Amino acid sequence: MGLLILFGTMIFFFAIGVPIGICLIFPCFIMLLVNPVTSASFLAQSFYTGVASSSMIALPFFMICGNIMDKGGISRRLVNAANNCIGGITGSLGMVTILACMFFGAVSGSAVATVAAIGAIMLPEMVRHGYDKYYATGLCAVAGGLGIIVPPSYPMVVYGVTNNESIGDLFVAGIVPAIMVGAFLMLVNYFYCRKRGIRGTNKFHLKTAVLGFWDAKWALLMPVIILGGIYAGIFTATEAAVIATVYGIVIGCFVYKEVTFLQLWNEFKATATFSGGMMWTVAPATAIGLVFAYMGINKAIASFFLGISTNTFVVMFLITCILFLVGMFLQTTPAIVIFSPVLLNVAKAVGVSSLQFGVVMTLALAIGFCTPPVCANVFVAQSMTGLPMDRIVKPAVPFIAVLILALLLVCFVPGLSVGLLEILG
Repeated sequence: MGLLILFGTMIFFFAIGVPIGICLIFPCFIMLLVNPVTSASFLAQSFYTGVASSSMIALPFFMICGNIMDKGGISRRLVNAANNCIGGITGSLGMVTILACMFFGAVSGSAVATVAAIGAIMLPEMVRHGYDKYYATGLCAVAGGLGIIVPPSYPMVVYGVTNNESIGDLFVAGIVPAIMVGAFLMLVNYFYCRKRGIRGTNKFHLKTAVLGFWDAKWALLMPVIILGGIYAGIFTATEAAVIATVYGIVIGCFVYKEVTFLQLWNEFKATATFSGGMMWTVAPATAIGLVFAYMGINKAIASFFLGISTNTFVVMFLITCILFLVGMFLQTTPAIVIFSPVLLNVAKAVGVSSLQFGVVMTLALAIGFCTPPVCANVFVAQSMTGLPMDRIVKPAVPFIAVLILALLLVCFVPGLSVGLLEILG
């Protein structure tokens, strides 16, 4: 009866559009009236413990840093660097778009921001040089998912805070999968352009490539500072977020001089609003996780999966299917805080590490940015072009297919995620 009230009330609140924090916690208090598995005071106390983590500080600072770098002319410089690097090979502009999304993702950590920043520059250029406008828009929408795959990634921060996992280790675990996803997308673009005879627009010149990277050096240096500082033992992931923010302010305001102090103040206010909403989601998620544990829901779910099979590949395939469906209907943060603690227990039961599962979940939710009905990246791309949704999704299908292939490879080959960590010791 208690479970029926809990999930029934939760689904009802979701359906009528109640904010996610209330959807998570209010049903718990209603359920306690029928089945008092714990006290209301303990449930309220768990709100505080859910966000009383120093790692939580990293999230707003990474968001501030990404927004500042977004406004500071970074995207234009990154596109120029990528264009000079790719040269005149078949489908070079599509590859530049993908490579620029990888560069910008390493700065912003946001999929939607990556689509908006890179798409605004590359979409007109691609159409001008013979790319189908629907294909170009679909490519930008899918490649924008690299914004949360390439470290530093805010979903990885949320996952680390929710599951008490090292954020720095998650960043390093995501490096190889991010490169693999970028390579797969470039491969699809190459064959598309080869079939249609779309050639590159300029030849590769070493001097031009060096000058392009030199112009973008301050932007490209930021992920090096973050990851290098963490693994050199100079600072923690939380401290790295603060350092990256200070670095972004200095570069945006005083080096590139494209961010004003008024814009900076507006970014602080916007991030404060985002952080408040984030905490209102994470805090109840911790409380409901305790309720699930007291009611034995976690064990019941684990028993359900293990009752189907104890084979790692079978269980992970089922989990991947669930994550893929979750990404289609839920935004990233609620999906992580609600489902990662429950599904992680199942993954650990079949020998999957928390780090590997974190990368798998990030990849699965990145696909959700491109698949209906939520498909935030597609909506952003559509808003820039005014094209019909169905005409954008259709040419994006091959790119989504290779994203799914990359997800399955990371799911079934642990070395792709934790291998680099093992090499680094």
